[in-house]
Amino acid sequence: MKLKLLLIPAIIILIAIFSGAYIIDETEQVIITQFGKAIGKAKKDPGLYFKIPVFQQANFFPKNLLEWDGDPGQVPTLDKTYIYVDTFARWKISDPLKFFETVNNVMGALARLDDIIDPAVRNFITSYPLIETVRNSNRELDIDEEGVGHAEEERPLGKVTTGREKITQGIMAQAQPKLVAFGIELVDVQIKRLNYVEQVRKSVYGRMIAERKQIAQKFRSEGEGEARIIEGNREKELLRITSEAYKVAQEKMGKADAESTMIYAQAYNQGPEFYTFLKSLDVYEKTMDKETSLLLSTDSDFLQFFKGYKTGEVK
Repeated sequence: MKLKLLLIPAIIILIAIFSGAYIIDETEQVIITQFGKAIGKAKKDPGLYFKIPVFQQANFFPKNLLEWDGDPGQVPTLDKTYIYVDTFARWKISDPLKFFETVNNVMGALARLDDIIDPAVRNFITSYPLIETVRNSNRELDIDEEGVGHAEEERPLGKVTTGREKITQGIMAQAQPKLVAFGIELVDVQIKRLNYVEQVRKSVYGRMIAERKQIAQKFRSEGEGEARIIEGNREKELLRITSEAYKVAQEKMGKADAESTMIYAQAYNQGPEFYTFLKSLDVYEKTMDKETSLLLSTDSDFLQFFKGYKTGEVK
């Protein structure tokens, strides 16, 4: 009976110890509250801790970096270009006690970040031209020398004096002091994405298409010009080759005709009467047949061989 009486208090004590103990790991920090009010300082070191059971409550908060992702919003730039801006930030709880007393939890902190970072982003985007938000410096872009480079020269967007990096730094500098009262430290703010609104995007795409068509037409014109030059050179070379070939052929034909004439002359000189006889026979064959009738005088040279044949003088 006495053992049972001792066992009950022991169990109660063990339950109280276990319910009053809590463990903090490396990614957590704790605020102890009693009846809803914070007691003491925040506990940030990892380890085993104890609290009064039932009356005290351990409130855990993350100690590592947390993410804030803003909603994309339509913002006009200083040069009246409407764009969608999507930003994100990294933050952490720097003072858990202030954090608990003001926003109470992470969801409340995100709502405060929306109220502070979004206006800061809008304020800086509207204060600078579009190129300041897009680029960090005036470094030359890695572009095609014969293509996009010429288009950029035709429509300069201006020079960068501030740049995107300094704009994000300015957003962070404007937002951070307002978050100190909530126990929040803003670690980084960045622009995740920029894009034109639908109406401006169509206009920009149309201008880009027109520029690319202009560049393509330029390339086509240059190609056609080169083709005409190549064809002209080909025709010129063809005429040169044909002319030289014709010259060589005429020279060879002239030499052949000269040799032929010389051979004929030599043959003619060796037997002029016989040559005359053969040529006359050839003429007779071509000009007369059984249907041919000739009316000639008796002293015509055309009939000299006929006369000689009758008188027997032909040799």
